[in-house]
Amino acid sequence: MKVAFLSGTSIVNSTLYAAWEVRTIETRYGPVTCKQRGDFVLINRHGYGFPVPPHSINYRANIRALADLGYQDVLSVNSVGSLKPELPPGTIVSCSDYVGLQQGPATFFDTELKGGAPGIANNLIPLLVEKLAPEFKIHPGKVYVQMRGPRFETKAEIRIVKEWGDVIGMTAAHEADLCGEIGLRYNSLAIIDNYANGLMATEIDFTKFKELVEANQEKVNRLFTRLLEILA
Repeated sequence: MKVAFLSGTSIVNSTLYAAWEVRTIETRYGPVTCKQRGDFVLINRHGYGFPVPPHSINYRANIRALADLGYQDVLSVNSVGSLKPELPPGTIVSCSDYVGLQQGPATFFDTELKGGAPGIANNLIPLLVEKLAPEFKIHPGKVYVQMRGPRFETKAEIRIVKEWGDVIGMTAAHEADLCGEIGLRYNSLAIIDNYANGLMATEIDFTKFKELVEANQEKVNRLFTRLLEILA
């Protein structure tokens, strides 16, 4: 199966892709570095070398590169914070809808009076839910709330947006928008690395966040191993 992966922090720390071919794809929006093996391609959304923060990612170049390479199915793996007490760190969810109100979206329609229909295809998710069980339980049908970054949300902001969705992050809504505009099928998997700031009496900063991501690294490596086996 020909599948493109979009991922981030956990991929930087993983050795699973060390032997994959490194390529640079030139797009009209800028160059994109990716790793490729057989029918799979992997883009680290934050880039390689010095990773850029979420608000500076060249989303248009990333998605355009996947389209130029001939991919239609995109599996996105995102690190997120939980907005619900019943979704603790370590939980894996799939989001079927999203909220992205804080920042105007990156778009391919800069010079056209039009916009893409929003949505997340999730055409691969039923297969993954079935095949990953019982080792991994996927909680589907969740709502992703996107914030701008690069800072984490204030406790006051979390008190407001926790009614909007189930998990919170800084990247997926832009990717889903662009995939919809260009005709790619976006699939959502998200790994909860932390409770959102103030939820369950927790506080979050980048030092704590990195520690929480590292704590989930072994689980993420195993998840990607199974994904590659299932989608092969």
